[in-house]
Amino acid sequence: MSGFGLAGPPPAPAIPGWTHLRTGKVRDLYTNDLGNILLVASDRISAYDWVMPTEIPGKGEVLTQLSLFWFDLLADIVPNHIISTDVPEIVEDRAIIVQPLEMFAIECVARGYLTGSGWSEYKENSEVCGNLLPTGLLDGSQLPRSIFTPATKADIGDHDININFEKASAIVGNDDAQELRALTLKLYETAAEFAHSRGIILADTKFEFGRNASGEIVLGDEALTPDSSRFWDQSTWVPGGVQPSFDKLFLRDYLVASGWDRNSPPPQLPAEIVDKTAARYEEAFFRITGSKF
Repeated sequence: MSGFGLAGPPPAPAIPGWTHLRTGKVRDLYTNDLGNILLVASDRISAYDWVMPTEIPGKGEVLTQLSLFWFDLLADIVPNHIISTDVPEIVEDRAIIVQPLEMFAIECVARGYLTGSGWSEYKENSEVCGNLLPTGLLDGSQLPRSIFTPATKADIGDHDININFEKASAIVGNDDAQELRALTLKLYETAAEFAHSRGIILADTKFEFGRNASGEIVLGDEALTPDSSRFWDQSTWVPGGVQPSFDKLFLRDYLVASGWDRNSPPPQLPAEIVDKTAARYEEAFFRITGSKF
């Protein structure tokens, strides 16, 4: 068993004028009489397909505000789903009002560096999601070019499964798959160049797209946060092993050292791990935006 654990998802707060739709690992979704969506980022954090019982203070605000920064920066490439940031006071700074979208049933992942599940696959056959790569690369190596590595969308508690372009085309159609690949790589390369100017390596990232009521392909969900991306410090990058990252590094290390079996509900997190994780998210925000959180 995985996901939220035995207690199930936490109850979503009541928000006047909005009806709760569903609760995900991190976000709560609501709708109103106009059919708009209120997308609320909580302080929940997940690891190894489980939502932790301890929250990370301020995390939801970091995710929302960093996404807004990137949505604005990338708006010339693809429209996004944002309608307004004028949200109810109870979720101020951690929520946005967005268009309802018909979401594509694939995760659109771009990689410029070899790590994570990509590294695992590369070691087997020098490929990642059908992209043939040179031999001799290391964990953390920069790739000769950025690559599109789509994945299936998993339910809470299940793993996303990496797939090749042909399987992605079978899911969403060839024309849409080609457009999603082009958009994903353009967004990644633009964001990676900007991040580089701030001393950050954007190793990989995940985007989600959908169609709006007018039939346009629109960027939805979140954009280029520590939850959906691997950010590395450019000054300490050395291929040949796992790179320190601006995300759940302290959390994952703690869980591994704790002896938790990953099959039963995870332990409460000590204050030190909570504080270090929160600081890492806030540092990512500062390094990228230039603004203190």
